[in-house]
Amino acid sequence: MIPRRTRLRPRPLLAATAGLALTAGLTLTGGGPAAARAADAGSTTVQPAGHTFAAKLNGSATFKAGSITITCTSSGSTPSGDTNRIPDAPGNTNPSGPVTMAISSPVYGDCTGSLPGVDISITTSGAWTVSMQNGSPITATLNAPAQGMVLKSSGLANCTVTAGPDGPTTIPTVFVNGTPSQLVVTDVAIPVKVEGGFGCPTTATTAVLNATYDITDVTNPSAQITVGG
Repeated sequence: MIPRRTRLRPRPLLAATAGLALTAGLTLTGGGPAAARAADAGSTTVQPAGHTFAAKLNGSATFKAGSITITCTSSGSTPSGDTNRIPDAPGNTNPSGPVTMAISSPVYGDCTGSLPGVDISITTSGAWTVSMQNGSPITATLNAPAQGMVLKSSGLANCTVTAGPDGPTTIPTVFVNGTPSQLVVTDVAIPVKVEGGFGCPTTATTAVLNATYDITDVTNPSAQITVGG
C-alpha cells in the first residue's frame, strides 16, 4: 500500500498523538482466554455481499494522554482497489468466527489541542484489516500493522510518535446495525512511543480513544452494511 500523508495546519502536539489512537491498540496474543473465546465464536455474515463501504467520523474523536485531551473532527477510510469490500458470497459468511476484510488505512485531520505553533505530518502504511464478529454485542476489531502510523511534528516541538511500536496492534469496537450502521470506540487504551526533545510527551506510553464512525454502503448508498449470524 502506498503511504498516505496528511498535512495539517499548526496544531497541538498531542493532537497528533490523538490521531495515532485511532489506528493503534492492544497487542495481539496467540493464546489464553482470548484464543478460547475465538474458538467458541459463532457464525457471522456481513451484508450486502460484494459491496464496498466507507467509514466516516460522526461528530468528533477525543483522545486523552495524561492530563491533556485533544479533539479531531475529521477522520475516515474509503475504498481503494480491493480494500473496504465485503467478500462475495459465500465468503461473506464464516460459520465459526469473524469475517475479515482489508481496509484502507484511515486518514485524520482538523485536530485541536493546547500547544500552538506546531506543524504536523501523519503517514500511514502497511496492510490494515477489520474483523467483524456477530454476537452480543456485535464487534468490529480494527487490525493495524506494526508501526502502521508514524507522526512527525516540527516547530516549537520536534517529535516522532509511533503507533504499535512493538508489533501488530488491534483496537476493539462495538458494531451497531442501523441507518447507517456504526462503529463505536469507548475508552480504548492504545500503546504509543514518543521520541523527541523539549515539548515532546516522551513519558506517554498510552492514549485513550473515544469515537463513533458511520459505516455506509458505497456500492448502493440506499443499502445498509449489517452484521448478523
